[in-house]
Amino acid sequence: MIELQLGERSYDLTHHALVMGILNRTPDSFYDKGLTFDLDALCKRAEQLVADGADLLDVGGVKAGPGPEVTEPEELERVVGAIGILADRFDVPISVDTWRASVAKESYAAGAVLGNDISGFADPDYLSVAAAAGASVVATHIRLAPRVADPEPVYGDLVTDVADFLSDRATKALEAGIAPTRIVIDAGLDLGKTAHQSLVLLRESEALVALGYPLLLSASNKTFLGKTLDLEIDERREASLAAAALGMARGCRILRVHDVAGTVRVRDVISAIVGSP
Repeated sequence: MIELQLGERSYDLTHHALVMGILNRTPDSFYDKGLTFDLDALCKRAEQLVADGADLLDVGGVKAGPGPEVTEPEELERVVGAIGILADRFDVPISVDTWRASVAKESYAAGAVLGNDISGFADPDYLSVAAAAGASVVATHIRLAPRVADPEPVYGDLVTDVADFLSDRATKALEAGIAPTRIVIDAGLDLGKTAHQSLVLLRESEALVALGYPLLLSASNKTFLGKTLDLEIDERREASLAAAALGMARGCRILRVHDVAGTVRVRDVISAIVGSP
């Protein structure tokens, strides 16, 4: 059984995947270019995602790639109030996409129940803050650090290196007092990986599932899809849905996406096929 706890909710993900809707409170998101930076626009987008079937919402205030510096006060201003509003308005778990322990702490106080950290817990206080709040965490593989370009990453053995990294981070979470049912792992596609390396990690998802934690797939509209098929950002919908379908078939149990409605349909048809006698 693959169990995940988010706040007071418990999910059996053995044969089911959750769809996580992306909410960018950033003026320079690679995908929407600041379309939901305005708080009212963010709330309207959240309303649409929930109506489309999102199981949880992921709110971020700093994009992962290189860009202008976003200070801690700026990030706090972008995400904490928004999370409070969303947590009050919608009956779905809220995730905060941050690598700063201080931002995670305030976000948990505002209603977030999951810390989605693409840095691999680089902030030494991140896990203790999550443990104190009873929050769940996502351990993501990254070779260098968020916002640092890594155009020519080299690995000894790609899948083994990523698996070892994630196993180590999961162990650190356990040692900090976080229950195993509150730990999620993510291969970190595009984060210090070439397009080919990201494709390999998606294909080999089962090797990461074998670590025993729910595997999150964040492939939606990403660069590796664009480079593989020579597609611009606004042309990657079908490729993103295909990646979600394959990821789910290979064991991914949280699908972090922009197109919630389409991904929910993909998830549900795969579940219907697999569950048919």
